[in-house]
Amino acid sequence: MGMLQEFKEFAVKGNAVDLAVGVIIGAAFSKIVDSIVGDLIMPLVGKATGGLDFSNYYIPLAGQAAGLTLEEAKKGGAVFAYGNFITILVNFIILAFIIFMMVKQINRLKKEAPPEPEQPAAPPEDIVLLREIRDSLKKG
Repeated sequence: MGMLQEFKEFAVKGNAVDLAVGVIIGAAFSKIVDSIVGDLIMPLVGKATGGLDFSNYYIPLAGQAAGLTLEEAKKGGAVFAYGNFITILVNFIILAFIIFMMVKQINRLKKEAPPEPEQPAAPPEDIVLLREIRDSLKKG
């Protein structure tokens, strides 16, 4: 089997397509979470902490002057941007919580699915043999 044929079989399998759809939806969902954190949550956290903007918190490592924005400080050399890390960490926590809640709901829905009807148990072997004898006597 040629490599092209193997690739075709792999690409059209349900798992590969499901994975591709999941990655695309995940990327779009990540942008939504970034917006929730950056535009809604972090401003509220900043307001609650006295107007702090975590995205511009950094420690200069290359002797830059204090009071610059993070972008200006990065142009001047290396910086330890812990405020940006805090924002990304909040993004991750929110995203992880949302995924946890989604998986929890999916598992709950799977449990609520109606059980498949059980097949009646097969009769014991001695009963089967007795029926065969009975049926053979009726014919004979």
